[in-house]
Amino acid sequence: MITLDTPRLILRRWRPEDVAPMAAINADPEVMRWIADGSVRDETETRQRIEAIEREWRSEGFGLFAVEVRATGELAGFTGFTVPHFLPEVLPAVEIGWRLGRAHWGQGLASEAARAALRFGLEERGLSRVVSIAQTGNDASERIMAKLGMRLERETADPATGRALRVHVVGRP
Repeated sequence: MITLDTPRLILRRWRPEDVAPMAAINADPEVMRWIADGSVRDETETRQRIEAIEREWRSEGFGLFAVEVRATGELAGFTGFTVPHFLPEVLPAVEIGWRLGRAHWGQGLASEAARAALRFGLEERGLSRVVSIAQTGNDASERIMAKLGMRLERETADPATGRALRVHVVGRP
């Protein structure tokens, strides 16, 4: 089982007990406002998504990590990789993303987690190019992308929602 350690976090694979706390994060409209059409997700949808994440780990050798706060054991959210099938124009591609509960915002945890995941993807999984996609206006995510050394590659729109998107990219030096 792959586990990544940072000073404050443990990035690990998903456990059944993660469903309820992740569902609580996904049920927060403020957390979800920049995700797809902004709809919240319930526990059933969260469980299905975690199952899909685990299938991606098995098929691709990468996926989204559960992000656990080292000091408390609390699930903060996720970070890691997925194939962005929702945006065919960038394929083939691997996307790095993150989602943390509001209690964990503004502490640098998303940047810390994403930095560890990106290093894993580039160095351990041999990814040569990684994208990150944010809805226009999601300044917090774009600040994290900048901290990761990503640069704006293109502006486009989500084909499903019509929302404006900004695609950032980084590769191995």
